[in-house]
Amino acid sequence: MEPNVALPIERARVEDAEDILNLQYLCYQSEAALYNDYSIAPLTQSLAEIKAEMAQSVVLVCPLGTEIIGSVRGRECGGRCHIGRLIVHPRMQRKGLGTRLMAAIEAAFPAVSAFELFTGDRSEGNLRLYQRLGYRKFKVENAGPVVKLVFLEKLRALSR
Repeated sequence: MEPNVALPIERARVEDAEDILNLQYLCYQSEAALYNDYSIAPLTQSLAEIKAEMAQSVVLVCPLGTEIIGSVRGRECGGRCHIGRLIVHPRMQRKGLGTRLMAAIEAAFPAVSAFELFTGDRSEGNLRLYQRLGYRKFKVENAGPVVKLVFLEKLRALSR
């Protein structure tokens, strides 16, 4: 059993916003380094912006004591759930927490027909995780001179 299986995953509270933002800043350093671009949105998002996003999205967190060690966001749009900002503290990665957060955000949207997310084309670990979870690439877009975004989707199995 993975060490993170017993850790709770719960809905974020507004007072968690600053901790989520700090974790996001820490987690996206490696992404910024991949592209040598430290102006990516997760590193420039303000506290006010994250609070506004929390009001319009489902934001889940995984607390460990008083520290938030993981988070993910989802928002329904046109019958699809757009998932974003899956983050796990670097010391807690590769222990199943990202997989659990993804399962929890998918479960939070039982009525959608599909889930959609994107990651950078150089983010090989992210791509492997999402593909292992059943996500398939459906488009690639240039997001600047260096960055290409890979969009992935997972269709919800229809019950009979």
